[in-house]
Amino acid sequence: MNEGRTVFAQLLDFLPKYEFDKCVARYHGNFRVRKLPTYEQFLVLAFAQLTWRESLRDIETCLAALGPKLYHAGIRQPTARNTLAVANERRDWRIFADFAQVLIQQATALYANEPFRFELQAAAYALDSTTIDLCLSLFPWATFRRHKAAIKLHTLLTLQGNFPTVIIVSTGSLHDVNILDQLVWEAGSFYIMDRGYLDFARWYRIHQCGAFFVTRAKQNFRCARRYSRPVDKTTGLRFDQTVVMTGLNARHDYPAPLRRIGYRDPETGKVLVFLTNNFTVPALTIAQLYRGRWQIELFFKWIKQHLRIKAFYGTSPNAVRTQIWSAIAIYLLVAILKKRLHLDASLYTILQILSLTLFEKMPISQALSQLPPPSQLTDNHNLQCLLDF
Repeated sequence: MNEGRTVFAQLLDFLPKYEFDKCVARYHGNFRVRKLPTYEQFLVLAFAQLTWRESLRDIETCLAALGPKLYHAGIRQPTARNTLAVANERRDWRIFADFAQVLIQQATALYANEPFRFELQAAAYALDSTTIDLCLSLFPWATFRRHKAAIKLHTLLTLQGNFPTVIIVSTGSLHDVNILDQLVWEAGSFYIMDRGYLDFARWYRIHQCGAFFVTRAKQNFRCARRYSRPVDKTTGLRFDQTVVMTGLNARHDYPAPLRRIGYRDPETGKVLVFLTNNFTVPALTIAQLYRGRWQIELFFKWIKQHLRIKAFYGTSPNAVRTQIWSAIAIYLLVAILKKRLHLDASLYTILQILSLTLFEKMPISQALSQLPPPSQLTDNHNLQCLLDF
């Protein structure tokens, strides 16, 4: 007796199928394909992500056990592990990357009016990378160290909504600062990054684009003070200066003045020095912006714990990138679902419920409507532990 559609099928309604088909056509993803079309491949990978499948054999066994329920979810028949392995290895990973960009645009529009805790009228982004360790004998292409392989996820995270807007996958040997050459800077926006991205020539290109950067100064940073502004030291601020570089190479690479802000953390007593090319925002807001950079660390911790991006179903570069981008697409899909259904629960809680009710025939709003709100005490405590400078 048919009692309705499965939760999985209702979840897929939030996917723009037309946009996915455009991505497939762009890279000829279904050219001479008979067994596993690209959309079904994505659905299988989504099933694996949402139900925490650990291997190709695990995926094959669980799909076979579901039987006729698969057809109503868009999967015509259980997928053999060899068929999925070949599709992951040969089908262009850019299909899934482009589709994730479509979901990023949708999420950006949905979270545009999200409350922003910083006193800014402009967008703010955090830039950082996380390393995923791999076995050198299985992933010899992922160069990192002499006896170790790894890949990096270079991520630009919007602080208004805490979801990625740009993700670049590279080998572990690529230095973070090189990613600055691949980004398009949005005029008027703030980009918060750590000291690993220190490069005066690249910073000056950001400055010329009309964008603002916020970072920390290294201990060997040499400059000459041109002007000092008064600060309220009861807020933790120590100084707010306009400086110019004194080093010959640094002055050549960045000829414009910089703003140097000192801040003392009231909890640890540690003094931090920030550099920015913005001279209008209050100094305390600059310090708070850098504190907000730790949102990207929380994001990396979250996806490593709750998405399948540390153990891979294939060893080729194409298979690894396909799995990463499909995982990011599922993360964005859940974020879009949360916003459109006006859910108060955390993404982690939603994923847990979906993993148990994926093939239940009940309204998805009913399955998720009774979710408990996220624990404010636990979340704030964990966040405060990670926000220590």
